[in-house]
Amino acid sequence: MSKVCEIDARGIYYKDLNKRIRDLIKQGVKKFILKNVNGQRYILDGIRENVEMDIYGVPGQDLGAFMDGPTIKVFGDGQDGIANTMGSGKIVVHGIAGDVCGYGMRGGKLFIKEDAGYRIGIHMKEYKDKVPVIVVGGKSGDFFGEYMAGGILVVLGMFTRKPSAPICGDFLGTGIHGGKIYVRGDVDPYLCGKECGIEKIEAENDETLRNILKEYCNDFNIDYNDVVKEKFTMLWPKTKRPYGNLYAY
Repeated sequence: MSKVCEIDARGIYYKDLNKRIRDLIKQGVKKFILKNVNGQRYILDGIRENVEMDIYGVPGQDLGAFMDGPTIKVFGDGQDGIANTMGSGKIVVHGIAGDVCGYGMRGGKLFIKEDAGYRIGIHMKEYKDKVPVIVVGGKSGDFFGEYMAGGILVVLGMFTRKPSAPICGDFLGTGIHGGKIYVRGDVDPYLCGKECGIEKIEAENDETLRNILKEYCNDFNIDYNDVVKEKFTMLWPKTKRPYGNLYAY
């Protein structure tokens, strides 16, 4: 059995495609090339092997949900729920992504070249050395980082199909009680949750952000110096229990 497998996914029902992939992983395949993908969902969900997958086309919802180890590269756009509750691994999307990406994400990295939808990174969490990371190269919608409990969110606003839109929508960081959010450029405090502390920083002076951006730029062949020309706004939680007094006294 070859360690590399190419699959033409055109017209294959998503359950059949996922079963075929799982069977091949059991047989020892370590690298997949999926061509003509068109909305097949749940690809590599729950997989705990260190396999690689290149996807050409548009995968369906919940790409890489609950996965723990694989590396996925999408040479196209993605839909909703990418990296849902992902434990570890990496997903790189060369286009746009949909809503609710990285929901409850527990580890690993999600790099999106262009825009993302609403509620990106909500309920993200971290534990010890497992720190999830999401970078959006374009712009993002409302509720970016809502109820965030850990991890790192970055939005650059550089590679966008929405030039007239704000870099993030309303309710940025609402309910945040862990982790950090980095926004390239200025942020109107009116758009942010009242739980957010706000600080302007130089990316070069923040080791965590600097390392993330260098990896992101390497994956997409972007000039790192162009990204760090502008200052970033860092958002951080002012309290670990933003709504504690609503439920206990």
